[in-house]
Amino acid sequence: MNIYGLAVLALSFLVGQWMGEFLGSLIGIYANVGGVGFAMIILMFMKEWLVKNSLMSFEMEAGIDFWNKLYIPVVIAMAASLNVKSAINSGTLAIAAGTLPVLVSFWVFPLLLKKFNPQVDGDSL
Repeated sequence: MNIYGLAVLALSFLVGQWMGEFLGSLIGIYANVGGVGFAMIILMFMKEWLVKNSLMSFEMEAGIDFWNKLYIPVVIAMAASLNVKSAINSGTLAIAAGTLPVLVSFWVFPLLLKKFNPQVDGDSL
């Protein structure tokens, strides 16, 4: 049952890694830049496309979910350690490219939460 989603996962992983390598070479950092993230986005789009076109069987969905549960923690942990090593070796541009989005998100998320604060019926906390 779990083997059905493996082909979808493998295809998304390979395309995502290729995109990460390509993006890294475009910006002058000869390392994988965001390959795991690209792979996860491709996997989500492929899964939604299969569901929308009624090509997803229950076994295939269960297989994709199973492999997702293994793929996410293991591959992201490995990629994170490699990305840190590459960033330190590549210089200030790579470190700024990783630090800047984190700092911006710390600034943007509180603004979004204030703007889109959900209304709770009854007592508020």
